[in-house]
Amino acid sequence: MEMNIALLPGDGIGPEVINQAVKVVKAIGERFGHQITFTEAIVGATAIDQVGNPYPDATHNICLQSDAVLFGAIGDPKYDNDPKAKVRPEQGLLEMRRKLGLFCNVRPTFTFPSLLHKSPLKQERIEGTDLVFLRELTGGIYFGEPRGRNEQGTKAFDTNIYSVEEIERLARMGFEFAQKRRKLLTCVDKANVMATSRLWRETVQRLAPEYPDVTVEYEFVDAVAMRLIQWPKAYDVLITENLFGDILTDEASVITGSMGLMPSASLGLTTKLFEPIHGSYPQAAGKDIANPLATVLSAAMMFEYAFGLMDEANAISDAVNLSLEEGVVTEDISDGGKSYKTSEIGDWLVKQIQKKKSILM
Repeated sequence: MEMNIALLPGDGIGPEVINQAVKVVKAIGERFGHQITFTEAIVGATAIDQVGNPYPDATHNICLQSDAVLFGAIGDPKYDNDPKAKVRPEQGLLEMRRKLGLFCNVRPTFTFPSLLHKSPLKQERIEGTDLVFLRELTGGIYFGEPRGRNEQGTKAFDTNIYSVEEIERLARMGFEFAQKRRKLLTCVDKANVMATSRLWRETVQRLAPEYPDVTVEYEFVDAVAMRLIQWPKAYDVLITENLFGDILTDEASVITGSMGLMPSASLGLTTKLFEPIHGSYPQAAGKDIANPLATVLSAAMMFEYAFGLMDEANAISDAVNLSLEEGVVTEDISDGGKSYKTSEIGDWLVKQIQKKKSILM
């Protein structure tokens, strides 16, 4: 298969972890006989510094022409620490989501047997956790207008807006995910207070009879925030709005013991984007110590969701699981034992994938 992949390394550790994912993707291409072309583009603080725009038109065009996008991270302290900055890296992320129509963020949370002890939660609570959030990504309070401050600057306001169309397209995707898993769907809202949440609940209730094999539960966001910690195994597929999803998915990621392990996908109208859930971690940039596994697992999600190639996706996941079992990890999860550099992890994963190819041949 021919594949055109856009690479957006971004800021901080983004370029380093993307480089390891590229190594792995190339190894998969060689093992399974795919022709893979990579085209790199700028985004975030890097793009602001070079062209004054966190998501330039040239980058957007490269994304549109690609079959999938591999994205690193954005963010830089010089913008984070300046509340008056008019242009910010995060604006590029929002603009990219809007222009590419990336309305559904897929955020899985699962545990690794060899790392259960790294979680802040008791092992018996988290062992076997396997849930996935579908977060609406292009609507809600992050995009609603009007927003701003009054003339005196003493009051600020944001607007949370959702249409039935925005809710329905995400909800249908949630039902379809649930049909392929444990057939349990949880709609997360705040319908006892918010008008937008009541529209969410009404829309999901209207759609539910079309999916009779799926059990639907409705929970308030604050209750879900508690139950994620108390009993995460109670959940399977969860759907929710932009703001709630932003918060809950970060909370869920801690269950695994490290944000450096969790991948994500953003699915939409024109293309599909894959990225680790962690940030740009500028303190580690250039030191070759960042954990690349979330980015590598995002590449596995790319093969699954963008190309429908499960063997390729599983080959990457198997190599990552082996690295964790054998302790070939970066310092953040090494427990004081031997740790490996970012680049060494990438090289090790490539060797495992190549070994499998030799066995098959």
